Amino acid sequence: MASFKGYDLVVVGSGFAGSMATLNFLEECRKQHKSGRVALVEVGKDGERCGASRWTMAYLRLDKNLDFDEDWVKEMRQVSNGLADEEYCHKLQKEAGITAHYLEDHGVKFVHHDETNVLLEFKTGQHFVFPEGGGKAIISKLFEQIREFDNCDIYWETEAIRLMTDDAGAIRGLKVRKNDGLLHDLLAPNVVLACGGFEGNQEMLARYIGRNTHALPLIAPGLKYNRGAGLRMALEVGAGTAGSFDGMHCELVDTRAGKPDAVIWGHNYGIVVNKGCQRFYDEGKRHLFATFEMIALECWKDQKQSCFFVTDDAIMQKFKGSWVYDTTDKPPEKGDTIEELAEKMHLDPKELKKTVDDYNAAINDREFDLMKLDGKATTGLSPNKTNWANPIVKAPFYGYPMTSHLTFTYGGVKTDINARVLSTNDVPIPGLWAAGEMTGLFYNEYPPATSCLRSMAFGRLAGLEIAKNLGKPQGTASEKAIPSERRIDDNMSMDQAVLPAEVKAAA
Repeated sequence: MASFKGYDLVVVGSGFAGSMATLNFLEECRKQHKSGRVALVEVGKDGERCGASRWTMAYLRLDKNLDFDEDWVKEMRQVSNGLADEEYCHKLQKEAGITAHYLEDHGVKFVHHDETNVLLEFKTGQHFVFPEGGGKAIISKLFEQIREFDNCDIYWETEAIRLMTDDAGAIRGLKVRKNDGLLHDLLAPNVVLACGGFEGNQEMLARYIGRNTHALPLIAPGLKYNRGAGLRMALEVGAGTAGSFDGMHCELVDTRAGKPDAVIWGHNYGIVVNKGCQRFYDEGKRHLFATFEMIALECWKDQKQSCFFVTDDAIMQKFKGSWVYDTTDKPPEKGDTIEELAEKMHLDPKELKKTVDDYNAAINDREFDLMKLDGKATTGLSPNKTNWANPIVKAPFYGYPMTSHLTFTYGGVKTDINARVLSTNDVPIPGLWAAGEMTGLFYNEYPPATSCLRSMAFGRLAGLEIAKNLGKPQGTASEKAIPSERRIDDNMSMDQAVLPAEVKAAA
């Protein structure tokens, strides 16, 4: 590997947040005629779909003009019971559209989807957006342009171990372990932590969320690398926290699927039963996106990780070819009678037939209307269904066996609106930045189609802020900026054993 004299920035993680931070730093340095150098550190392998960003469909809460949902802040206030940082939320509301246009300008093609059958809680005119090719396409486009810069080194299979600070607590670099098993020092006055939550760390899941988290499969293979390294390192240097640490986002997926992220979205438009053929959740409580997480958590917590969706031909024909049921790579189980469907899903035919009959008999006579909370409900059941209680009567009947998969964790480090990591006393830690799902925001519930946007928006802001302030004092022990040529010894290279652990030139 080419020798170097030091970095101005080290970015940990190559997903949405890390890639955006890296590219925006490089572009802003070029724009301002600064010779900023950056190291991008990724624990996964080159060419591997590591992390979450390369797997998600990346649904974005944007309208036809790529403007963000203006009611999202209100929804965040509601679901978090006022705990979410509203200043941060307003900042995302402002930056989301700018970020989307940035992606378009960098070659990302968006699919604009007008939804005609699912009532969206978004104030986007029944519209949402996703990238052609999913999150993987976004990362590919960003990396194409990152690789064009010769002042960026990418370190694959490199694990972030510990943040390095000077005697006054300002960041001076990152200690990493490469695939040779040895520790190396990457010296820089700025570090952006963008390496995801702790979904892939069983110890942290048990510590923060509780029992039986080991039973939760990860929704995509790349999440195994999200081991909470960024959170652990930040806490070691005194970072504050935000978000509910006992909270997580889960989704119901098809147990038969041969692909990751095989989500069955449309639980609202039928019934969901457990192994005993009993309903356990109000499938029509709120909008689809507002409840698909909560029913998945219920499946994990109280239904032994197993549940089954049941509906009829009227619904399946209505949603034929839609994302609502076609995200999986398997067709639904199908039966000409409820009993036949039950047998195919290894359920008790008599019990399922009784549950469906009881449900049908309890439905009121209001008009079924997919495009509003229609009040077509049941009475006398436990639980009742409060909306979209359409009778399951038209053969053939359809079903999906489902289980809950873990998507991301809520708890993380606390940052300000410029992506600076805040201490436990809400003071920015000099040189430490964070973006993406390792930053805490959500409490109780996750208002969806926003996580990808906030990762990219605040990754972009971090990169821009660091580049604009490059060379300015930021709370180092001497209160002077550290010039690149003094960060490490002149003759050291990463081909060698490594940079010494205590390089005095940086102090």
